[in-house]
Amino acid sequence: MVKQRTLSIIKPDATKRNLADAINTKIKEGGLNIVARKDMQLTQDQAGSFYEVHKERPFYGELVEFMTSGPVVVQVLEGEDAVAKYREVMGDTDPANAAPGTIRAEYAENIGANSVHGSDSEENAKIEIGFFFDETELAG
Repeated sequence: MVKQRTLSIIKPDATKRNLADAINTKIKEGGLNIVARKDMQLTQDQAGSFYEVHKERPFYGELVEFMTSGPVVVQVLEGEDAVAKYREVMGDTDPANAAPGTIRAEYAENIGANSVHGSDSEENAKIEIGFFFDETELAG
């Protein structure tokens, strides 16, 4: 097993319902440590750039609008196989298909407002972490 880092974003639907602490409890219970955190409001430019990979998809505009609709909590998680472990803790993108006890099964409102984002690969985790954090914020 390899120690990795991954990115987590607690989305506006969850922050509006004050679920950050409950979600972070699930993250920690899943064996991941939170090594960096920023509470922020994404701008249109930030959200647009972050989700640029989806620019040609029909839901892109709606996604950017949603991600800028309220505060988010952006975090770096660390642990053994952190990318895969966090994806397991999050549950399926569609909460109707998410395993019981996962973040999305318990807290997501629907497939769009699904409470959390997590990197889908180690390569993307490095890119996504670099989007929000510089090396000085991750030292230690």
